[in-house]
Amino acid sequence: MRLYHHPISSNARRAVMTAHHLRQPVELVLLDLSSSEQRKHLLSLNPNEKIPVLVDGDFILWESCAIMQYLADKTPGQTVYPAELQARADVNRWMFWSAQHLAPAISIFYWENFIKGLIGAGRPDPVELERGARELESFATVLDGHLARRQWVCGDGLTLADLAIAAPLMAAGPGRAPLTHYRHLQAWFSRMQELEAWRQTELEEELMVA
Repeated sequence: MRLYHHPISSNARRAVMTAHHLRQPVELVLLDLSSSEQRKHLLSLNPNEKIPVLVDGDFILWESCAIMQYLADKTPGQTVYPAELQARADVNRWMFWSAQHLAPAISIFYWENFIKGLIGAGRPDPVELERGARELESFATVLDGHLARRQWVCGDGLTLADLAIAAPLMAAGPGRAPLTHYRHLQAWFSRMQELEAWRQTELEEELMVA
């Protein structure tokens, strides 16, 4: 299997973290998103021209949460994606919640306060930052309250839900997203940063961006 990714993408990171955690034999392929040739190749794999993309033989799969679920289902004995119907639905619920709500809110800060400066796209837009603050407060409050009496997002141990939600938080620091006062969220995120899969992807990012 080949997994196309780039360290600037939190969507790609959640898929790469899953591959590392499951110890799947995946070849990581770094795409240079500034290269027109490599973007043309990406478009041939994903009509949305986005990463990550997993290629398993003749099967091409895009969308990060779908890739995470596929990798888990290919791993005998894994514990991060439960087979029991309601437990799996709970994991799915939080994965989709992250993709639909939390990650877009954080991405506003990441774009305005970090990416714009990186690519010379102008100064942060205060209107957008205000919108981001409203959305982030709404959804971070939900997660912080959910984590008040639990160590992990679903059940008694690490699941794909934790990996899916943690990945976008890589952008919170560079984007200066106001999350420091959510103490339950921060305690959980500290646990996530201790995971080997997180540390592996953190090192890979440092090496690739350098």
